Amino acid sequence: MRILVDAMGGDRAPEEIVKGAVAASKELSSEIVLIGNRDKIEPHMEKTGSSLEIIHAEDVITNDEQPVNAIRKKKESSIVKGLRLLKEGKVQAMVSAGSTGALMAGGLFVVGRIEGIDRPAIATVFPTQKDPVVLLDIGANSEVKPKNLVQFAIMGSIYAEEIIDIQNPTVGLMNIGVEEEKGNSTIKAAYAALKQVETINFVGNIEARDIFDGKVNVVVSDGFTGNIFLKTLEGFGTYIFNRLKAEVKSNITYSLGAMLLKPALHKIKASLDYSEYGGAMFLGIDGVLVKCHGSSDSKAIANGIKAAFKFAKANVSEKLKQNIKLIEKEN
Repeated sequence: MRILVDAMGGDRAPEEIVKGAVAASKELSSEIVLIGNRDKIEPHMEKTGSSLEIIHAEDVITNDEQPVNAIRKKKESSIVKGLRLLKEGKVQAMVSAGSTGALMAGGLFVVGRIEGIDRPAIATVFPTQKDPVVLLDIGANSEVKPKNLVQFAIMGSIYAEEIIDIQNPTVGLMNIGVEEEKGNSTIKAAYAALKQVETINFVGNIEARDIFDGKVNVVVSDGFTGNIFLKTLEGFGTYIFNRLKAEVKSNITYSLGAMLLKPALHKIKASLDYSEYGGAMFLGIDGVLVKCHGSSDSKAIANGIKAAFKFAKANVSEKLKQNIKLIEKEN
């Protein structure tokens, strides 16, 4: 298996990307290939004392560029060139911390969608009091139709089974209340449609505050709501730990108590660390495409590569194709 890593994507590229790729190459039975500007990558490769294949790509798509225009104009960028290799089957997965918009646009226009999927979704994983939960969509689709939410539920359920190893995962629809009649017209129609899908374990609506109790394994949402929820979670987590630090430093008694609690606090912080979860998956794209956080360090990149390896090895894309065909037959 060959996994392609965009060495030019992210705030810490290419140094942290190279370090993460080298680290992953030592753990996986897979060939890790870097793509990007060779002159900028090689000095960092030399520092690691390792040698990975480098595919030269002259251009870089930045976050401030309009995604569709960038994909059309920058044919020799690391993202576009990499996605072409994915489409051609010359690599079995691609990992990038670059522009989310460009990766989504390129995934659609260069790689293409799985047949039957109207809208691909971005899925991520985060911790709860029980099992980790899969949340999708987290930003690919601000506006959706009921059919899109049904497809998100199917894809999220397969992801939870194959990647997190949760058997018969429960699926919840994010809403402003748990009652069936709550929500806007799209949510209500999606609820009715989800009840008819026999291949997933749909358990009804779930409010955002209940997600962390682990009441469901998969949470389905439109990309606008999902993105706001995720960024609020990230911001609040940072706020809490910063506030704790400030309070501890303000009082000697608190400092002594914090020393006793330090192992527990580190454990909680680690569980909230995005770098542990290997990035977000573009589900519905006809290939394995993983998006790491823009500020990813080498650890996050390495975990993103491991997630891509697991996703490709489990042949999740093929299972998505089979399940979507089954649903279309039922309808």
